[in-house]
Amino acid sequence: MSAKPFTFICGDDDYLVSEKGRAWFAEQTKDLMDDLSKEVVDGRAANVAEVEDAINRFTSAAQTLSLFGERKVVWLKDVNFLADSPTGRAQGTLDLLDNLKAVLEKLDADSVGVLMTAQPVDKRRSFFKWCQKASDFTALAAGKDAAETCAALIAEECEKAGTVMTRDAIQLLIGKVNGNTRLIVEETRKLVTFAGVGAEPIGERLVADLVPNFGDADFFEAADAFYSLKLSWTLEALRRHFFTNSESRPLLGSLQSRNRLLIQLRVLLDAGALRLGGRGISKSDLEAAARTYGHHFAGSAEKSNLNVFTQNPWYLGRLAETASKVPLKKLIDFQIAFTEAFEAIIERPNDQEEVCRELAVRCLS
Repeated sequence: MSAKPFTFICGDDDYLVSEKGRAWFAEQTKDLMDDLSKEVVDGRAANVAEVEDAINRFTSAAQTLSLFGERKVVWLKDVNFLADSPTGRAQGTLDLLDNLKAVLEKLDADSVGVLMTAQPVDKRRSFFKWCQKASDFTALAAGKDAAETCAALIAEECEKAGTVMTRDAIQLLIGKVNGNTRLIVEETRKLVTFAGVGAEPIGERLVADLVPNFGDADFFEAADAFYSLKLSWTLEALRRHFFTNSESRPLLGSLQSRNRLLIQLRVLLDAGALRLGGRGISKSDLEAAARTYGHHFAGSAEKSNLNVFTQNPWYLGRLAETASKVPLKKLIDFQIAFTEAFEAIIERPNDQEEVCRELAVRCLS
């Protein structure tokens, strides 16, 4: 049993925080017979009054003994009033957090187990800093390792289902759901259920067929098909794209954005500044190249397809596989062709699918 009076879990990703909290709660309550000995209190609040209500309900739950005298477990879940928001900054909320701190300090971990899960959090706040010292504290960070986190979630779900997914399929899936961890898990479960136990590894084609593009995902099936350099798959993917979409500009924009990165990667590969290994591009190689060539990119630190050094090495490793196969001149020809396709759809707005098909035939024949 932890010596600290309560457990605090926070992080950048609400799904990861919630799942970590769920696992803690399940472990702590597995031997409790009475359902009244385990309580979950919703910590979401839109104003100070709702913050007060959530803290009062939590305090009541934590201070009320279980009916049969066994240990009690209380989870204050999905707390959002620790964020840098109008509610989080309100003086009323700060005063209520002082009251909550007084309650948490007096908890006896042997008689009541308490968990708080919060996302997002303002790390500058005194209550957060106090929690770091006073609780069994865990901070889950996705950040730059978001792709690796998503890949790990996919592998975990596949292992549970007794199947596997190819590396290319994993990368495609991450792109299609725009790195959303909750969608990653749900779509992986859908794929493994469809594939069945003991089936062949789940490949790109199944992901392309079953998983839609969510939000502003950078990956479109047609873009992946194009950069596979396979004309038949590209034409088929274009047909599917235009079955549900009448607009080609987002697709052309995705092709052009990826091509910009491919051009930069090809130059760096040709210069020997980057090496493509079995695990893609190493982070150390990318950092070394950035020190040498980064000054040519105006020092921008924001993620941009105009600056290869702002991209995740894991993602670049996938693109580098394509860049290594396509000569620099051909990549430049692609960029010119995309520009001409943009001009063509302005002249022929009712023939956008045909313009894209002509583009594919021209570039991939």
